[in-house]
Amino acid sequence: MAIEVKVPVLPESVSDATIAAWHKKVGDSVKRDENLMDLETDKVVLEVPSPVDGVLKEIKFQEGDTVTSQQLLAVIEEGAVAAAPAAAAEAPKPAQEAPKAAAKPAATPAAASGADALPPGARFTAVSQGIDPAQVEGTGRHGAVTKADLVNYASGKTAGVSGGARPEERVPMTRIRKRIAERLMQSKESIAMLTSFNEVNLAKVSAARKALQEDFQKAHGVKLGFMSFFAKAAANALQRYPVVNASVDGDDIIYHGYADISIAVSTDKGLVTPVLRNVERMSFADIEKGIGDYAVKARDGKLGLEDLQGGTFTITNGGTFGSLFSTPIVNPPQSAILGMHAIKERAVVENGQVVVAPMMYIALSYDHRIIDGKDAVLFLVDIKNQLENPNRMLFDL
Repeated sequence: MAIEVKVPVLPESVSDATIAAWHKKVGDSVKRDENLMDLETDKVVLEVPSPVDGVLKEIKFQEGDTVTSQQLLAVIEEGAVAAAPAAAAEAPKPAQEAPKAAAKPAATPAAASGADALPPGARFTAVSQGIDPAQVEGTGRHGAVTKADLVNYASGKTAGVSGGARPEERVPMTRIRKRIAERLMQSKESIAMLTSFNEVNLAKVSAARKALQEDFQKAHGVKLGFMSFFAKAAANALQRYPVVNASVDGDDIIYHGYADISIAVSTDKGLVTPVLRNVERMSFADIEKGIGDYAVKARDGKLGLEDLQGGTFTITNGGTFGSLFSTPIVNPPQSAILGMHAIKERAVVENGQVVVAPMMYIALSYDHRIIDGKDAVLFLVDIKNQLENPNRMLFDL
């Protein structure tokens, strides 16, 4: 029975998808739920699994083609078995039937390409380095390839014909990278963006993590990280400064009564921002589990569109890569983004004494069209106060 494989139903915000890769070819056996192909949208890469066991009989679109929701991708013959490999290759003959005279060794690439015509020193270099002289630009008399040319080519000190120290490669952007570029330009062109900065002493947060880490991990099965403190502090502050959690829609401002926080995650395909929903109601353990699940999904390319949709505020942590100071870019239609950075021990003054403390610069980029500087600064100070006095989070202060 022929079974049709169609493009999954795409959300309204995604009009089409590109076939990134086929993992099976016509005639291959497939198992139920085995991934047949990858579809790349503007936001994520979707897997298209086989609905049945059988044989892939027909492929309607090739890699690089653009498809839309519910288009026919392939046909599978349910229950069929792939044909056995053709028996054209005969079994190897017994060793005693092999010719007695050993065959002459095949010429090396260099020898096959004119190495015999080189001077002795150059010939030895070409053969020992496995270089094809035809691929080397000669600098000798009448363009002859010299030993120096071969040595330089092997070490990458000269461009030659196809190698050298200045290679270039042109590759098209992926759909996800294109979308990231579009969103960044949209943010730059449509938002009156401003950034405020502050610094946070994380001594008490660090002490709490150290004291409670073992018990926390035993109780919840996840580690207690810094991100849960920042996410919880941000969710609390968003309740007190709702304009930072708002978005612009034409001439209207939409105030969100919930904190759906997008957590920026870097992947090999680009930056994605899966959303933790209702963070104001989540415990530290719930936040850590949610972030951990998204990290695994992002690494394995398993994030779904539903994981990325929505979000009223974003947190990004450049400190993971060593960033000390930056100005994050707002993710429209959101109106603000919090930037975390590397924790560095610095000398600070406390109660008239100079002490060494784990300090972090934090940044809030915001849409100045609806968020005044006063609200942005007070929001950032609120987060600072919570992190420098973590008990405030317990008592909703």
